[in-house]
Amino acid sequence: MWRDETYLLDILILARKVRDRTSGLSWEAFRGSDEKQDAVVLLIQRLGEAARRVSEEYRAAHPQLPWAEMIGMRHRLVHDYKEINPALVWEVVQRDIPELIDLVEPLVPPDEGD
Repeated sequence: MWRDETYLLDILILARKVRDRTSGLSWEAFRGSDEKQDAVVLLIQRLGEAARRVSEEYRAAHPQLPWAEMIGMRHRLVHDYKEINPALVWEVVQRDIPELIDLVEPLVPPDEGD
């Protein structure tokens, strides 16, 4: 179970990084920046990989999380890298990442320093 919680924490950290790296960024600025696009795509890939490593039992116990979508997005970004659609990535950033953070935060135990 600790492994699942570790991967869940990774998902939260990566989602927050996506949010933070795109905060205040417009679609036009994102579309025009290969560096921003590459950074966000890599973070989303890692997020999907962390989701893929969560056990089936944990996923089944937490069906409110979009496991298939996270893993599927990772697969598309990795395997169809020549077909990455920046508009779709931006949509994920704007719509899905904030929702994911809201869903994952309650499941991650608080830091002992908090």
